[in-house]
Amino acid sequence: MPMKAAPGQYKDQKMKLSDSSFPTFRIDNCGGYLDSFGGSFTSPNYPRPHPEFAYCVWYIQVEKGYKINLNFKEIFLEIDDNCRFDFVAVYDGPSTNSGLLGQVCGRITPTFQSSSNTLTVVLSTDYANSYRGFSASYTPVYEKEVNSTSLSCSSDQMTAIISKSYLQSLHYDENNLQLNDPLCKPRISNVLEFSIPLNKCGTTKQVKDHTITYTNTITVTNSSAVITRQKHVQFILKCEMENNSTAEIMYITEDDIIKSMSAVGKFNISMAFYESESFNNPLLSSPYYVDLNQTLFVQVSLHVSDPNLVVFLDTCTASPTSDLAPPTYDLITSGCSKDDTCKTYPPSGHYGRFQFSAFKFLRRLGSVYLQCKVLICESNDPESRCNQGCVSRRKRSISSYKWKTESVIGPIRLKTDNIASSNSEFQNQVHVEESQQAWPFSSLYLSFMVLALNVVIVAAMLVRQYRTRGRECQYQKLQSY
Repeated sequence: MPMKAAPGQYKDQKMKLSDSSFPTFRIDNCGGYLDSFGGSFTSPNYPRPHPEFAYCVWYIQVEKGYKINLNFKEIFLEIDDNCRFDFVAVYDGPSTNSGLLGQVCGRITPTFQSSSNTLTVVLSTDYANSYRGFSASYTPVYEKEVNSTSLSCSSDQMTAIISKSYLQSLHYDENNLQLNDPLCKPRISNVLEFSIPLNKCGTTKQVKDHTITYTNTITVTNSSAVITRQKHVQFILKCEMENNSTAEIMYITEDDIIKSMSAVGKFNISMAFYESESFNNPLLSSPYYVDLNQTLFVQVSLHVSDPNLVVFLDTCTASPTSDLAPPTYDLITSGCSKDDTCKTYPPSGHYGRFQFSAFKFLRRLGSVYLQCKVLICESNDPESRCNQGCVSRRKRSISSYKWKTESVIGPIRLKTDNIASSNSEFQNQVHVEESQQAWPFSSLYLSFMVLALNVVIVAAMLVRQYRTRGRECQYQKLQSY
C-alpha cells in the first residue's frame, strides 16, 4: 500500500464519531497519506469485518495538473437509507472541510472524480453490524484535454504529452514508446507524460545564430516482432530558446509517420541584492533601505540545467520608478562600467555580478529601481559576445550572442527616508493619543457648562414666576372701626 504514514484514528468534529462519549482505539492501517502516482487502499482488516468505532481518514494527493479518479471495487457496510451508522465519505479537496462529493454505505461500487489534485476519504463505523468494509484504487487524470500530443518548454526541461487514445488509433500502446535514452520513462495515466531534462535523457543541443535548440526523439517501435504491418512512428521534440513564434506541424510519408513538435521556451532569470561580495546571502526584504554611498552587491542568476551556458551583463540602468521611466542613469552599457563606483565581476557560469555605491535621484523620491539586460552564450565559444567583455557600441555589431533577456529589481531607499517616515508616523500617533487623552477632560467641561446653564435657566424661570404672582396679589387697607 503506497502510504507515507498510518496515523491511526483521526478525529473530525463534523462527523458523528467526534463525540467524546464514544470510545477510541488505536487501529492499524486506519487512514494515512497517499501521494504515489496512483495506488490502492482498503479499510482496516479487509476483507475481514471492519473494526467497531473506527474513524479513518485518507489524504490523497497527486502531481499538480492532474485530477484524481477514485474507484471503489467493493463497499460492504451496514445498509441505511441515510447512511447514518457505517459509511464512507469522499471530500473534494485536502481535508474534511472541503466540499462533500458523496456519503455512501451498503453494497455499492461508486466512482468519484476530484476537481483538483487532492481528495479526502473518510471511513466511519459505530459499535454494531461490522461487514467487509471497502477496497478502492485511485488513478491520476491529466486535467487538460489532449487530442494527440503537446509540448512545453521551461528553462531546464521539456515536457511532452501524448494521449493514450492517439496511440491506440495508431495501434500502439505505452509499452512501445522510448526516448533517445530508454532509461528515461514516462508517467502514465490517461496520457503519457515525458519530463525530459535539457542536459539528460539523450537530449542534444544545437547553436545557430541567436537560437539554442534542444532536441530529443520519442520512437514507437515493436522490437520483439520479426515482421510488422504497422507504420514506424517518431515524435521529434524541439525546444527553441528564443522569442520567435513557432508552429506545430505533422506530415506523413509513405511508410512512416513523423510528428514534429516544437515549442518556444524562455530562460528563467532572477536578480537579487546580496550582503557582501561573497554572494552567499541574498537580501529578501523589499524595499531595501541603504545609506548614501553604501556599497551594494547585485547578482543576476540564470536557472538552467545546461552547464555550458554563461551569463554576461550587457546593460544595467537605474530609474526612480518601477516602469523605468525617465530620468534614467546608466551603470553598465555594452558591458562597460559607466559609473565611477560600478565594478563588474568576471563572468562566472550562470551568474553575472557587479557592485556600485548607493545614490538617489535629485528632486525625486528616494526609490531607485534597477533593470539589467543580460546575454546568454555558449561557454566554449571564444568568439561569443560574452567572452569579449567591454566593447564599444561601434564594435558591438560584429559580436554575437545566443539569447537576450532582462530582469528588474527594487526599490532601493535611503535609511533617512525610512527614519523620516517613521518619525512622521510617530508624530501622528502622538497627536492622536494626545487628542484621545484630552477628550475626557473636554467632555467633563462641556457637561459642567451644560449643567450650569440649566441651573441658570431654572432659576430665572422661578424668579419670573415669583414676580408674576407678586403682581397678582393686592393688599387692602383694613377699615378702622
